[in-house]
Amino acid sequence: MKLGSTVEIFAAFGEKRYAMMKKYGFDYADCYFDGELRGKTEEEYDASILAEKALADQSDVTIWQVHGPWRYPPHDETPEMREERAKLMRRSIRATALVGCKYWVIHPLFPFGDCGFDMDSFWKINLDFFKNALVPYAEQCGVTICFENMPMKSVTMSTTEKSLEFIHMIGSDNVKLCLDTGHEAVFGLSPADAVRRAGKDLKVLHVHDNNGKYDQHLVPLMGVIDFKEFGKALKEIEFDGVFSLELDLSNFLPGAERETKIKAIRAILEDVLPE
Repeated sequence: MKLGSTVEIFAAFGEKRYAMMKKYGFDYADCYFDGELRGKTEEEYDASILAEKALADQSDVTIWQVHGPWRYPPHDETPEMREERAKLMRRSIRATALVGCKYWVIHPLFPFGDCGFDMDSFWKINLDFFKNALVPYAEQCGVTICFENMPMKSVTMSTTEKSLEFIHMIGSDNVKLCLDTGHEAVFGLSPADAVRRAGKDLKVLHVHDNNGKYDQHLVPLMGVIDFKEFGKALKEIEFDGVFSLELDLSNFLPGAERETKIKAIRAILEDVLPE
């Protein structure tokens, strides 16, 4: 199976980040394009995105997925905030197409911040936002929006089952699922079952582990997820995407150098990756 990772894991290597990904067999990258100009013109922004692609190309690493704008704590309370968020997201979608990437990952809006949820309004605002502000633009750019399941237990859209319901309500071939294994495990649910439920709607993976209670982004086999069953499910649906890691290495082998940690992860993956 194709192996990938967030570029963030390799960021400490600077301009050698993609070379280090390639060295350890990570041929596919998960990048984050936040859409912020940060004092740049649109042309300068595009140039910076293309420079990132050139750096990946030099090491023969493919940008497989791009994560769109996310802010924490989440808040999209006003129409003005949501319009600004839409502007950044569309710029990120355009940048995704610019580097020749097909898959753009995004979370739902949080129109009530991180508390005080009115779930009927939550669903309605998100449906209106995706259908009107994002989907037509993604279709125009030839980019598939991959809607990610979330770890927030107070939000009824969080599980893959509900995320798929939301995706089907949108009804576009350009909106599919990003399955985050750790987010599903927080609910005590099986990522393998989520794979089988999603079938061909599954296009992108965020792979990590946890203790079944909190979103920890642990290295696989460090938590509760049954990765043998997960791999079996991926084979059953003939998943042809990338097994892409999204890890927090701060508590993995404390005190070890970054490259030592990556070597250890690569060894662990020999027992995790589907054949």
